[in-house]
Amino acid sequence: MLRLLLIFCALALALPASAQPFPNRPITLIVSFAPGGSTSIVARAVADKMGEALNQTVVVENRAGGGGTVGTRAVANSPPDGYTLLLGYTGTLAIAPTLYPNPGYDPRKNFAPIGMIGNAPNSLVVNPSFPAKSVPELIAYAKANPGKVSYGSAGVGTMSHVAAEYFATSAGIKLTHVPYRGTGPALADLIGGHIPMALAPIPAAHGPASQGQLRMLAVTSAKRSSLVPDQPTVAEAAGLPDFEASLYYGIVAPAGTPGPIVERLNQALREALASDELKRRLATDGAEITAGSPADYAAHIDLDEKRWSVVVKASGAKAE
Repeated sequence: MLRLLLIFCALALALPASAQPFPNRPITLIVSFAPGGSTSIVARAVADKMGEALNQTVVVENRAGGGGTVGTRAVANSPPDGYTLLLGYTGTLAIAPTLYPNPGYDPRKNFAPIGMIGNAPNSLVVNPSFPAKSVPELIAYAKANPGKVSYGSAGVGTMSHVAAEYFATSAGIKLTHVPYRGTGPALADLIGGHIPMALAPIPAAHGPASQGQLRMLAVTSAKRSSLVPDQPTVAEAAGLPDFEASLYYGIVAPAGTPGPIVERLNQALREALASDELKRRLATDGAEITAGSPADYAAHIDLDEKRWSVVVKASGAKAE
């Protein structure tokens, strides 16, 4: 019996890691921007609850650079084993492929969608010292001072960059772009008075605005946000009926990740999104949950990329 036990133990130790139940070690969730932005806020909230569902740690790692393309490209080139995931985002999966001549990845071919998390609009925010107190006043000021009003973004190719250029083109004004390595650094400079305005995700801008550090003028969704219902949409405030720019978040893995692992991760994500705690955390930051299957998210990525490719070309936004 002792010999049989020793043989059994030896065989168990010889089994490859792939034969062990997934996951058997920590999972890394890459956020392709600096800490402090909406992607980090959403990722950390979801990672905590997914970790509970998987009975394994999900570590959030920020890899900023290239308007989010550096971290996104890194995940695309990672082993397809389910242990390296990406916080998918409109800027990197729908905008960057058109904005950059060669971002280094294809949103359809290089990723295995896990599932959508939800969406959140941007908000048009200014420093409290900025003279404009409404969107019409901002437009009038920019027209009187062409090119002298600068705005901060999370980086070239991000939603905050393209949405601002889209707004400028739609309103017939000229703005000067100041790119940062994420929403956090951009908002820090906006609060400090180094730049006058930004189009920042509600999850990141709501806190500073509610504390009086920023003045929120409008939201960029098609309808008003339930978090800030008193804020008008850019469309209604500026008389631009077709203007809409919302952020969508999800999780993707490298292409080639085995189907059972994709399904396990999707199940964990759904469990996380169904928790009352996570619903409250995301709602507090202005994000609306939109759970779904891997196929649902794949279809959304396809449609979102097609839509934003048209907007990027029409807005005149360029990779600087």
